[in-house]
Amino acid sequence: MWNLPALRQIAQRTIGTASRRQFENKVPEKQKLFQEDNGIPVHLKGGVADALLYRATMILTVGGTAYAIYQLAMASFPKKQD
Repeated sequence: MWNLPALRQIAQRTIGTASRRQFENKVPEKQKLFQEDNGIPVHLKGGVADALLYRATMILTVGGTAYAIYQLAMASFPKKQD
């Protein structure tokens, strides 16, 4: 049913060609960026995208906490029925 030598050959080609691709190693550049002592917190050293993600996270956290407290207050004091 299956042609095992052909499957083996395809698998070897896929693995073999994947290792031939060369990617630029950006780790040393990132290490320099994040280890630089410039007074910026490490979670914001990635640039504008990190700052936006941080602010969005803070807004959602504060908003969610306020909403949870509001809902707890509403559940604690049910409306009286006439």
